[in-house]
Amino acid sequence: MSAEALLAHAQATKGLFGLDYGNILDAPRLKRVRAREYEGTEKLPPSIAAKQPKAKRTKADPMDFSKSTEDASASKALVLNTKRSNINEFMRRQDPKSSSLIRRQAHEQLRPEWHAPWKLTRVISGHLGWVRALAVEPGNEWFASGAGDRTIKIWDLVTGGLRLTLTGHISTVRGLAVSPRHPYLFSCGEDKMVKCWDLESNKVIRHYHGHLSGVYTLALHPTLDLLVTGGRDGVARVWDMRTRSNIHVLSGHKQTVTDVKCQEADPQVISASLDATIRLWDLAAGKTMEVLTHHKKGVRALAVHPDEFTFASGSAGNIKQWKCPEGSLMKNFDGHNAIVNTLAVNSENILFSGGDNGSMCFWDWKTGHRFQTLETIAQPGSLEAEAGIFISTFDRTGLRLICGEADKTIKIWKEDEDATPETHPLDWKPTLARQKY
Repeated sequence: MSAEALLAHAQATKGLFGLDYGNILDAPRLKRVRAREYEGTEKLPPSIAAKQPKAKRTKADPMDFSKSTEDASASKALVLNTKRSNINEFMRRQDPKSSSLIRRQAHEQLRPEWHAPWKLTRVISGHLGWVRALAVEPGNEWFASGAGDRTIKIWDLVTGGLRLTLTGHISTVRGLAVSPRHPYLFSCGEDKMVKCWDLESNKVIRHYHGHLSGVYTLALHPTLDLLVTGGRDGVARVWDMRTRSNIHVLSGHKQTVTDVKCQEADPQVISASLDATIRLWDLAAGKTMEVLTHHKKGVRALAVHPDEFTFASGSAGNIKQWKCPEGSLMKNFDGHNAIVNTLAVNSENILFSGGDNGSMCFWDWKTGHRFQTLETIAQPGSLEAEAGIFISTFDRTGLRLICGEADKTIKIWKEDEDATPETHPLDWKPTLARQKY
């Protein structure tokens, strides 16, 4: 910078501050100059001053808001005060309905009901393929199983002995259901076939044609003569049991329909799919009532509670409980870190979940507490990778759990009759975790 430019800069600075560089360190003088800069701004203009609240304060208690109701309500400032009662009084007068600054009460966690642990009581081997379907008959005397060996076997529930083998499918049997009002057994498989077996003659009496690909699941309506099937073609079909006519084609899922359930009241049909959605259907109109999109992965299993108007759904590492008829989310069952292939629930409020890796979890339906975790053991001669659970169901009493597994066996579990709350205490501690819904 040239000398002329420096001189011009010094003159400008001198005009602004009223001093030159020579006495820049003269602090008292600098203070007086800066004070002169804000001269006339100590007082507000009359028009603005008239709008300011006039708070009456005394020397004894400068923050006592109880002196004047008018002044307290006029002031909106939150001032820190050691007298908590005065602040509370002030906040109450501000907005009696406001609770934003009040600590919310912690969510009250219900203590889960004690359940006895479950133990393995019987292993039934006889199938030559993965056991993919199970159904218990209404009289609770026998149950049917379907497997990858294309056969349906009838087993005695008490002794575990084989009663009958039905052959007719040409591919894996994926779904079974026994009618409570007719001597009929319904089956479906990956061969696109849906069959109705007469249990008096042990022969197929009806076929239901219409699915374009493998049929993975079926369910019977509890009061109407209707059969609902779902499969790889992404639709659920509603059949008239007697005339074999296809009443509805419930379309809307984008991928394989993995499970369907029927109940008496709306929604009478619930379907789950690998497109990560659950659909609640209006059976009369054949249209979707609600689509539940909370799951992130494909939903592989559904379980309807036998007494309550609720149901559960399972996907990879996630189990959710829903309330009918609107399908509102009630709770998450966290902790089963596997692909959940099957769910079953009984009237004792015990939910069972079986995983693709052989893991088993038992839950309290009311609270979502997991009270037991097990690992199934593949039968001798099987690969370690064949420890997987595909299907499960409780018997009609809810006292026995039947599981179909990847080691070609059927395993039956029962509660430990010798267990008491003293020998197996409830391992539960309330947490501070907030509700997730």
